[in-house]
Amino acid sequence: MTGFHTAEVTDPIVVALLGEYFDGRARTFPGGKQEYVRTFPSPTDFEPPRGVFLIVEGEDLAGDAADVGCGGIRLVPPAPDGTIRYEIKHLYVQPHVRGNGTGGQLLSELERRAAGFGAAEVVLDTNASQAAAARLYERTGYEQIEPYNDNPNATHWYRKRLA
Repeated sequence: MTGFHTAEVTDPIVVALLGEYFDGRARTFPGGKQEYVRTFPSPTDFEPPRGVFLIVEGEDLAGDAADVGCGGIRLVPPAPDGTIRYEIKHLYVQPHVRGNGTGGQLLSELERRAAGFGAAEVVLDTNASQAAAARLYERTGYEQIEPYNDNPNATHWYRKRLA
């Protein structure tokens, strides 16, 4: 089982993991007239109870304990019907742990924490180039919705109602 611990988004480990995430997104971004826009998260967005940022504890390629991913939740404006919602941001796991359930465990933990802060639903955005991420979201109960933000990197927006 994967473990998690909270961290400030300014923590050097988080900065390094987000750097990997942003670099990977920039390399695979569809391009055209637009380039990937890197937006480093605001620390105040991820302070409880407005949000939280997690580091995924796992193993490196040698089998040693290592931090292998990250992700956070932050409070965003309510849904049109007033539903309290949190947004999942920067869901990332290193390539060597993809496909083993780590991303799904992180997603589930972020949903659990959002519910603990009072969220009735979580939302997220992604780009069409991230097909594996979209499959994960759809497999775990997310449905596509109309855009809820103006993220220039996003082409798809999702929500999941929490129990």
